[in-house]
Amino acid sequence: MSGNVELLDNVLAAARSENRAALVGYLPAGFPTVDGGVAAVTALVEGGCDVVEVGRPHRDPVMDGPVIQTADDIALRGGVRIADVMRTVREAHAATGAPVLVMTYWNPVDRYGPERFAAELAEAGGAGCILPDLPVEESAAWRKAAAEHHLATVFVVAPSSRPERLARITAAGSGFVYAASLMGVTGTRESVGNEAAELVERTRATTGLPVCVGLGVSNAEQAAEVALFADGVIVGSAFVKLLLEAGDDLDTGLERVRELAADLAKGVRSRT
Repeated sequence: MSGNVELLDNVLAAARSENRAALVGYLPAGFPTVDGGVAAVTALVEGGCDVVEVGRPHRDPVMDGPVIQTADDIALRGGVRIADVMRTVREAHAATGAPVLVMTYWNPVDRYGPERFAAELAEAGGAGCILPDLPVEESAAWRKAAAEHHLATVFVVAPSSRPERLARITAAGSGFVYAASLMGVTGTRESVGNEAAELVERTRATTGLPVCVGLGVSNAEQAAEVALFADGVIVGSAFVKLLLEAGDDLDTGLERVRELAADLAKGVRSRT
């Protein structure tokens, strides 16, 4: 079965044709449980997310802040495995029709086998993979497998990325470019930072791929600010925080996730 990179491309193109940014939501698989995680990822789309990212929980994250680390720990203590990540992708895509990507560090994919991981992600209806710690120079095996299974390979760029490095990264990627708008780890912020717009501008100078901004957005006002210059607004920690605060009351957590997604969806449409 082929992956859904074309669906991802079409959804991002549709948002651009509507003169708005796309809303991209993130949640880790297996949080608060595998079933609860499927429901939560589905709730993102029900609330208004155009694209969703399913995180593969990791014990030693490089990019994730304390909120997502807490959720990852809950998922890992619950025994989440790659099979559960694939199940989350499969069921969330089947329920919503939205493009679903996996966000994971490279080591689990390398150990699992790039070809096997890509084949199973495509079979599950996945649209691609975000690999924040995979150097472009070491990505050939993954990119080959991803291309054969019609999956996007999304790389991350940062404010520290020099022009030649940006060009190398964007030339190797597909789907979109993940622009980390702040140096450091994920987490909600009081402001999105002035570096984001400059990073998007520098990235666009090297590629025609959409540039989606993540790290820090937590409300509609911030989403509207980023939507003025980015092709997509990525939100993760704010959704995770709502589920953590809801504790064992999953229904309340899901409703709050939908409400925030709806609010953010209005924000990314503010320039229309």
